[in-house]
Amino acid sequence: MADKPNCKVVLANNIAKSLLREVQDGLQKIGRKPLLVGFLSSSDPAAKVYAEWTGKTAKENGFEFELREIDRELLEDALLDANNDPRVDGIIVYYPIFGNRQDQYLQQIVSIDKDVEGLSHKYVFNMYQNIRFVDDANLKKSILPCTPLAVIKILEYLRIYNTILAYGNRLHGRTITVINRSEVVGRPLAALLANDGAQVYSVDINDVQEFTRGEGLRKKRHEVSEKPGWNINDCLPLSDVVISGVPGDKYKVPLEKLKEGAVCINFSSERNFTPEVKEKASIYVPAIGKVTIVVLLRNLLNKIDATTEPSSEKATQEKAAQTTA
Repeated sequence: MADKPNCKVVLANNIAKSLLREVQDGLQKIGRKPLLVGFLSSSDPAAKVYAEWTGKTAKENGFEFELREIDRELLEDALLDANNDPRVDGIIVYYPIFGNRQDQYLQQIVSIDKDVEGLSHKYVFNMYQNIRFVDDANLKKSILPCTPLAVIKILEYLRIYNTILAYGNRLHGRTITVINRSEVVGRPLAALLANDGAQVYSVDINDVQEFTRGEGLRKKRHEVSEKPGWNINDCLPLSDVVISGVPGDKYKVPLEKLKEGAVCINFSSERNFTPEVKEKASIYVPAIGKVTIVVLLRNLLNKIDATTEPSSEKATQEKAAQTTA
């Protein structure tokens, strides 16, 4: 079946290129190659691929990268050593490892000064509370988790964010469905989108929750309400944007309920949308992995920038140019 000409398929590589220019500008200001260390203690094939992509993208773009494959029983000590190593600028750990609360513990082992994934408690707290900076002067940005931030950067690239509106309100009037409520991606993404003004339906296997800042964006941060009796079929006809990240190859978004002209983004390693999505969607992004890695490098640069005290002139400029992430 031929693709309908009104559906634009946007590849992650094209979006990543625009972000890489920003990364290159940041590297020139630093004047050295930052060292990112990745820890692989997982047999998950997707984690291995992500690690390889990270290393390739980092090295191609002027960063140093070391992949350390560590037995999971030795990982805690290895992380503590990296925390104390002045050569190491950033740390990424490829999850899942134990697949339980021990993974959450390991996330807190990584020093907040070297956490480029936004998994430290302080960053998670700030994200859900819609606190965008870690200092009172609003100069040091709070680090956001890479995959949710990659989706946000894609939405900005696609002009889903309305740049006429004030920062923090630029998704006002948008209705978005996020299919996935994992603690790593789905729930943070729903919170971030709602904090930027969207009405978000968070769809899990058992229920639907609504994330919103209230009528007229009255709230400073999002609140969550249950939608009793709702399922994916209730959300899709209302949604301007549908973002899906269900793991595995069995789940497919029910396209018959999809709103005509919706924007569809897939962040699962498998395709959650069948090819027929192009018959109804206006824009389709089939994968986001390359954007996620560039966002990781961007987070690393933000960490390094935050360790240097800006001049008063630069501080004034940065504060005037606050961005959504």
